[in-house]
Amino acid sequence: MARERLSTDAIAEALAGLDGWALGEDGRSISRSFEFRNFSEAFAFMTRVALAAEKMDHHPDWSNVYKSVHVTLNTHDAGGLTELDFQLARKIDRLAAR
Repeated sequence: MARERLSTDAIAEALAGLDGWALGEDGRSISRSFEFRNFSEAFAFMTRVALAAEKMDHHPDWSNVYKSVHVTLNTHDAGGLTELDFQLARKIDRLAAR
């Protein structure tokens, strides 16, 4: 997968195609929070995302409090956002919709 850092314009274009994701203050990450009915659903979501992320060899920074999951994506070795972050964000959105 491409791990080249995206330009500001490419980030804005990719972000426009995602619902609920926000650009970090530093412009080097995107994040979104997800709410579920209970802890079990939140944990099941995290498990599905973990399996998908492992297949992509690209892992989120995230936290879980009861039924809430907060996800932040960036590509550490590129020092910012890459196409891989947006591919994972789209996959996460699909998994959350289950």
